[in-house]
Amino acid sequence: MSIHVHRPGLLTTIQDSGRYGFQQYGVVVSGPMDTFAHRAGNLLVGNPPGYAALEMTLLGPVLEFQDAALIAICGGDFRAHINGSPLPLWRPVYVPAGSTLTVDAPKRGCRGVLAISGGLDVPLVMNSRSTYLRAGLGGLEGRALRAGDVLPVGARDEAIEPLLTAILKGMDREAQFGTVSWRISETLLPKYEEHPVLRLLEGPELYWLEEESQSELFSRTFTLQPQSDRMGCRLAGKPLRLGISRELESVPVTFGTVQLPPDGHPIVLMADRQTTGGYPRAGQVITADLPLLAQGKPGCRVRFQRVTLQEAQELLLQAELRLRQLEQSIVLQFRR
Repeated sequence: MSIHVHRPGLLTTIQDSGRYGFQQYGVVVSGPMDTFAHRAGNLLVGNPPGYAALEMTLLGPVLEFQDAALIAICGGDFRAHINGSPLPLWRPVYVPAGSTLTVDAPKRGCRGVLAISGGLDVPLVMNSRSTYLRAGLGGLEGRALRAGDVLPVGARDEAIEPLLTAILKGMDREAQFGTVSWRISETLLPKYEEHPVLRLLEGPELYWLEEESQSELFSRTFTLQPQSDRMGCRLAGKPLRLGISRELESVPVTFGTVQLPPDGHPIVLMADRQTTGGYPRAGQVITADLPLLAQGKPGCRVRFQRVTLQEAQELLLQAELRLRQLEQSIVLQFRR
């Protein structure tokens, strides 16, 4: 099975759950920016949550399906159509062979995930299919999609056959696609907002900042800059000032680490972050809130809210519980 790319979109890459086990050699993890949308999309089409899918940024692709497929689009509120008919988001959709999917700019959000039953079957590189653009690793030749590309799709799990049968049985003969009556409940989704409030743990070098800047980190509004990318989100505002002048040896960083470079404008490290960094770590965005920042468009306003480690752990457990509940609910739907 294969999918032909007629329009690649602004920045569309193949991402699975990430390239783990090689950070000690300086190889970054990559993987999806919006981890919730990626996992949810795969669950909706009967894939394990880490399967390779397409990550779309600001403008999606135009794809022609050579064979029938089961897909799901999650994340930002993208406007999608099959042969001109509007496509619902956050639910499984049966796409007949020969259909053309067009994904235009989102009304809300920045990134979307297009999951396909069976996953995208590109070669594994260091145990992952994720694309890392700076090093040219993974995905399709280590790059974003181009017009004329052909995407190979793996074999779908037989467990979804009852769902497909039910969709086809209820599909109108003239319909451009088939789908289900249910979708993921809003109560299970992250609280996507145009101007997110991100909960933040104090970083190891927060005390390096002047006392006034330490307070302002948690009270000031920052603006997401156009220079932001998969490596990091650059935030602008009144510069934060260091009260301690000290050289910092390279230290570990991770998804959500807030670095403070010399210009005083914070950078939040994202999916393609480096493995170590030399800027002071002012804070750490909690894992549960990273999907909110992933959906931020350039120009959106961001604020930080201080939380404790215990609160961050509890919020992560709650987010994981919601995903487990979602998985069990979808499995039950497959069996009906």
